[in-house]
Amino acid sequence: MLTMARSAQPNKALVSERIQKLIKALSNGVYEREETIKLCLLAALAGESVFLLGPPGIAKSLIAKRLIQAFDNSRFFDYLMTRFSTPEEVFGPLSIQELKDNGKYVRLVDGYLPTAQVVFLDEIWKAGPAILNTLLTVVNERTFKNGQDVLPVPMRLLITASNELPEEDSGLEALYDRMLVRVFVNRIQEKQNFKSMLMGEGPTIQELEPGLAITDEEYNNWQQHIDDVKLSEEIFEKIYTLKQMIETRSGEVESQDAHESELYISDRRWKKSVRLLKASAFYNGRDEINPLDLMLLQDCMWHSPESRHVIREIINEFALQKAFNQEQSQHCATEAQTILDELNDDIANNLCVTFSRESMMRKEWYKYDFSGARRYNVNHNPRMIKLVMLQQNPSVSEQEKGDSRWVYVDGDEFEKKIKTGQCDIYGFVNKNTHLCRLQFEVDAKLRLVIKDIANRAVLVGIAGDKGISPAQQQIWASRAELASDKIVDAEHNIKISRSSFHGALPHTFVDESIPSAIEHSLSLANDTVNELKLDMDKSLFRINHLSEYFV
Repeated sequence: MLTMARSAQPNKALVSERIQKLIKALSNGVYEREETIKLCLLAALAGESVFLLGPPGIAKSLIAKRLIQAFDNSRFFDYLMTRFSTPEEVFGPLSIQELKDNGKYVRLVDGYLPTAQVVFLDEIWKAGPAILNTLLTVVNERTFKNGQDVLPVPMRLLITASNELPEEDSGLEALYDRMLVRVFVNRIQEKQNFKSMLMGEGPTIQELEPGLAITDEEYNNWQQHIDDVKLSEEIFEKIYTLKQMIETRSGEVESQDAHESELYISDRRWKKSVRLLKASAFYNGRDEINPLDLMLLQDCMWHSPESRHVIREIINEFALQKAFNQEQSQHCATEAQTILDELNDDIANNLCVTFSRESMMRKEWYKYDFSGARRYNVNHNPRMIKLVMLQQNPSVSEQEKGDSRWVYVDGDEFEKKIKTGQCDIYGFVNKNTHLCRLQFEVDAKLRLVIKDIANRAVLVGIAGDKGISPAQQQIWASRAELASDKIVDAEHNIKISRSSFHGALPHTFVDESIPSAIEHSLSLANDTVNELKLDMDKSLFRINHLSEYFV
């Protein structure tokens, strides 16, 4: 049995550069249609079909005519369907001579759809069953039965167009499902483009530079190698995640009529979409699908303008949260923050100064036994007590910038003043020897707090009152290390994600706004992790040195 020899692997970088130049040339002078041309060319290079939805008079046929120039020595066939269209007008007239001489029912297909590489069928849903049923076979099998012969159809791209969708229960669902790429083509939106169009300004299509159009040999070679592009397990998981997001949105899991949902996506469509993603990777010069390629699914999964809006919302959510593991990095950061918050709460509950409250003569007094507090001789005052900050803070005094770890205040004076529940008192911050004005109060949970320069309450412990055992210090240090590891994981995930993302740029086929949004989401995730890491480092330093502060 003879097998076709496998062609040599093309240089993907050169192929990618060639396709980019080709798109630029084909888009020249077609206002606000570059994205449509990109998708149509990708569909042609993957052997898939396109459906253009949009009002009349917006250059849908011009787009198709531009695409024929992408292929060397190719034929173009276009036709405007009506209710009265006949198969002869699309597939070729019957050969009267053949019928007379041999009694065979044969069409003269030369110059009609069965011999064209690029086909454009406008107002597709107006065609009758005889045309549409034959067309379905052509799309499925790339063959056309002409009498007793089965002819190969060289069609690389079928573009269908309409300003409406097929009616429900019209029997057109099967053909519509074969239109893998679906593009909504709108009127010109930008004022300057609209003016240029009216004035006939701007560049027009020129003959492509030599060597830019795709030859038959190149096209067939590339088709062989598209299937070599890898679909990794990681990308499969992302596709499955996206599938679940769509199904959750549509309520398919609970619906008894899931196949009737506007968000219903057939298994065939998913399978065909994966080949489109492989083609995208191949023509972008890569050996495997990148998460950025998955953004193309927004033009493959909708059925109506309403579902198009929903699909784009879902893809946007996926792009900004899951495509490059932004959500996973955020989850690691959140876990680190949770561990740290719980650790700080545990430290505060163990070490904070807690008062009792008494009422006397219609006044409330706050009491705490300061007899166990260690006394320090600071600046020739032997009555000083050391109050340790148990939480991260910028500073507790405008005169002292930076992290405040402890303060010294006169113990006897402080015990008298704090009875009212709040007091201002002068003391020393950290190891500095000049007096600073400090604000203390007893909070709603009867805990002693000191106000920082942002007027935020910082819980306070007292040296000598409660010691920290080595075992307890080790437990806290271990939990702090666990939080630090989570931040390291988040940093690592973001590095991998950014590397993967930038490795897919520039992307030839994806709308430019999507990479910009993803870049922004990765930057936000990175900034969040960096800010948390700074706070974490300061908190970890405090926790690891806490036992020293109470000495």
